[in-house]
Amino acid sequence: MKKYNIDNYVRYQKDLKETLNNLPGVFFDEYTRDQLITKFMPLTENLARKFATSHQAIGVLSINDLIQAGHIGLIKAVDKIDWEVLNSSNNIEQTIKSFLSKRIKGTIRRYINHNMGDIKIPEWKINEVRKSSDNPAINNLLSKSKSMYLGDFTMNSDDDSGSVIEIEDDSTEYNVDLMNEYILALLKKHLTEREQEVIRLSYGLDCDKHDAVEICAILGIEGSYKKKGVRISEIKRKAIDKLIEKTNDSQVADIL
Repeated sequence: MKKYNIDNYVRYQKDLKETLNNLPGVFFDEYTRDQLITKFMPLTENLARKFATSHQAIGVLSINDLIQAGHIGLIKAVDKIDWEVLNSSNNIEQTIKSFLSKRIKGTIRRYINHNMGDIKIPEWKINEVRKSSDNPAINNLLSKSKSMYLGDFTMNSDDDSGSVIEIEDDSTEYNVDLMNEYILALLKKHLTEREQEVIRLSYGLDCDKHDAVEICAILGIEGSYKKKGVRISEIKRKAIDKLIEKTNDSQVADIL
């Protein structure tokens, strides 16, 4: 079941409903930037609710966090709208929803991936630490809840000493060049030449990142601006699906 902070959520829904009712009935390209963002805020929540919200699926996040992350993606997407392309579409509403949805979902996924590393500490472990600890700061922290997260173990202080209760991160940073070489080897083994090029250029594995139009120019793919973007997206999606299917989880890098 998806959980909300009820008071905040009810207030948010009430404010959003009132604002939506006050929006003018005009064409999409006649809305101001803020009005357009408000117009599609319900779309953001609808997309956020499609993500599983168990701890195993999203780490320490709640559904409210996903909605907030989605709104960030919505704002950035609205700023990138190309009205010249949209106005040439046969169905502007469907096109703009598709454009925004892709970027909203991408932002939410990245936000989840960023927070998946946080670990929830079970009640039995907290009780064990509470019994053995003589640190007042830790005991005060543990008394607040039956279950907590590693990210909670910081001391709030008025001085500038920062966090005094920390778990040191001694993990080794990724060697990006080595990782890219490994991914390129997987691409060469499992994908066609065109699929390899699309993935390589899209993610900038051994070069600068390229957009869809640039990739089409390199590969000799012709068509309108819109068709080029759709074509590259299709190739990239199929290539990544093929890569995931033909490798195991430990081989597929997070950046894909």
